[in-house]
Amino acid sequence: MKHKKNQKLRSVCQYAFMCVNAVLTALSYELFIFPNDFAPAGLNGFATLLYEVFGWNVGIISLIFNVPLLITSCVVLGRRYTMRTLTFTLVFSATLVVVGWFDISPFVYRATDIGGSILAAIAAGLINGALFSWAIKSGGSTGGTDVMGAFINHKYPEYDLVWAIFFLNVMVAGAAFFVYDMSYEPVILCALYVFICGKVSDTILKGARTAAKFEVITTHPEELSRELMTTLRHGCTVISARGMYTGTDKYIVICVVNPRQVVEFERIVNNYDNTFAFISTVNGTVGEFHRVK
Repeated sequence: MKHKKNQKLRSVCQYAFMCVNAVLTALSYELFIFPNDFAPAGLNGFATLLYEVFGWNVGIISLIFNVPLLITSCVVLGRRYTMRTLTFTLVFSATLVVVGWFDISPFVYRATDIGGSILAAIAAGLINGALFSWAIKSGGSTGGTDVMGAFINHKYPEYDLVWAIFFLNVMVAGAAFFVYDMSYEPVILCALYVFICGKVSDTILKGARTAAKFEVITTHPEELSRELMTTLRHGCTVISARGMYTGTDKYIVICVVNPRQVVEFERIVNNYDNTFAFISTVNGTVGEFHRVK
């Protein structure tokens, strides 16, 4: 009963954090991105370009773009991930709409030269990179190309999610050239923003690790291995062991996963009694580090 209460409280806190995260992300757009005439890439970048051309509200367009992705996500990526991402998307869009009703010009950072524009891109990249990684750690994402990246990671878990999103965003950024009067400056600012955002989130999520190795001491090797392989789609190796303090037979489950999957791995391990794990950094993987069917 206590475990269920703690789990429910943790879930409520995660949803609350996704809401705060969404508000801060929307404010970073309003304060640093929109006033300095560059698109943040991704689907929100497309929404920003539509705003520049037609004057449509970015929050509403972003929500429209995300609806079909989230419907697919519910089927492919699961309800837990989808609901947290939906929470972020709704609050993010609502914040952009509500902020438009007020005059926030005294707080806006509006660059007067190229140096100031670069600072705006750096500030937005730092903020949103951190917010993105915290959204991932809360079991969701910030929507848009983040969901597309999760689709790629679901099918090809050996690939790095953050850099997959980075390349998707760079492809989208090229459209900014035609919207902002055939100017290269918005494209360069967009690329700089995406690079910094990706680098910051990548560093926070894995701290320069290319993979993470778990060694789990447990008395439930079959159930734990089955859930890990079903949920994370990575294979496990089980080794027989003996606890010298208690003199009881135990098992060591070894599993190497992507850094993005660490949070989910910890959640699974916490559901089993007489089980603990320790994690180590893997600087590289060789051979068939692929999903299991």
